Amino acid sequence: MRKPTVSLTLVALASGTGVLAGSFLAAGFTDRWVVLALARTAFFLAPDALVAFGIQRLGDAAQPLLVAGAALAGVLLFGALALGTLSGGRALDREPAETAFAVGAVQAVAAFALAVAPVPALAGGAVGAAVAGLGGPGTTEGVDVARRDLLRSAGGAAIAVGVAAALGVGRAGGPGGGDDVPDGPVEDPLVRRLLGTAAERSLAVADVEPLVSEEFYRVDINPSDPEVDADSWGLRVGGAVETERRYDLADLAGRPAEHRFVTLRCVGERLNGTKMDTALWTGVPMANVLAEVGVPEDEPCCVFLRAADGYYQEFPLEALESALLAYRMNGRPLPTAHGHPVRVLVPGHWGEINVKWLTEIEVIREERRGYWEERGWNGTGPVNTVAKLHGVETADGRVTVGGHAYAGTRGVAAVEVSTDGGDAWTEAELSEPLPGSTSADADPEGEDPEAGEAADAWRMWRHEYRADDPHEVVVRAVEADGTVQPAEEADAFPNGASGWVSRDVSP
Repeated sequence: MRKPTVSLTLVALASGTGVLAGSFLAAGFTDRWVVLALARTAFFLAPDALVAFGIQRLGDAAQPLLVAGAALAGVLLFGALALGTLSGGRALDREPAETAFAVGAVQAVAAFALAVAPVPALAGGAVGAAVAGLGGPGTTEGVDVARRDLLRSAGGAAIAVGVAAALGVGRAGGPGGGDDVPDGPVEDPLVRRLLGTAAERSLAVADVEPLVSEEFYRVDINPSDPEVDADSWGLRVGGAVETERRYDLADLAGRPAEHRFVTLRCVGERLNGTKMDTALWTGVPMANVLAEVGVPEDEPCCVFLRAADGYYQEFPLEALESALLAYRMNGRPLPTAHGHPVRVLVPGHWGEINVKWLTEIEVIREERRGYWEERGWNGTGPVNTVAKLHGVETADGRVTVGGHAYAGTRGVAAVEVSTDGGDAWTEAELSEPLPGSTSADADPEGEDPEAGEAADAWRMWRHEYRADDPHEVVVRAVEADGTVQPAEEADAFPNGASGWVSRDVSP
């Protein structure tokens, strides 16, 4: 058998590209798309150290890079299958149509094995076969391909990719996307008042988000969001309980609700990273649900939560006494990217364990390890205290620095700033605390005297001073009981980043 030429190899790669495009046309950016199936497989097989590196060092680019790498791997995989089939068909002197059909069949079987999705697999195989057929998989030129046939094959692949891209614009669930909530004003007057209060208490600092984040970070274990239909969604609550129950969204939304300002911080972020944000969440206390199913007096140790995307997490039972089952965010239905239709918020804990797309609450008697604990992280403990320095303004010898400070449920009483590298400290201006948990039936026109201060939300800080020479600014937070944020620096893995944040400033 003669070796395949470069031109035949290019036809095969074009066919492999066609498989990805055809699969996308049928599946969109969902876990049925063969590229995301490859990405999931790569993520599952990746060493824990590599996963930790991606979370810490690549940040928001990690998932797009994973998808891009999976797409390249898919082109090579399906291209190799096409090349082998094309070469074999020519060597056996098969008809062009027969060879092209064989190419598509082999590719469809492989796509189904990866994604277990018959329609996207067939669509991918059909486009792969069509692109290979345009390359003229006949016998007249051995294993070579005429230039015109190569161009036709490449053009066919390009058209398939173009159509897939055009139809894919605006489809939710891609890396960093999924904020599928309607635009327009918030209807609930109480929510409008609470959001207005947050806006009024925010400090004006360049490059620093207000007290309610304009863009909320996200970290997921899959490159696409699960498709969860709110009408058919159900939450099973069982395990070591007196009566197992199942709740739907109407059950939860029909109960007395609470509005809470809650901050989430990613355990894998850099010390002065940006994966820390705050929103106003609406939901019902998990304690009410657990009380309804009846937790025995012998007090099982833990609660195990499961999500629609395959994620799972264990909590000590006492940690969930103040947890919230949230179904709205900033007055609107919970976006897909943030757990639609229901997610969990556990005060004072790292963001990773606030399970999104919740499907099951199981009360258990023996400890289990959660998803990230199995991979070496220790994110179930209280979040580390941090003061972040994100804003720096200089003008006419005046310098303004600012950022956010967060200490979980311990609260922030002060932020101290040093403009000489840590020798002398000055207390910064601190924003007023956000309002505490507010009943959904509170007076929308007046403050709720029972609300108090938010138990688990950040505060903004700002400091202005005069400086003429380059210098180092260092910031640290002071907790409500007077505890000063520890100075010792630690990387994110495995317990979350900690230490004082510093930044060089040139007036």
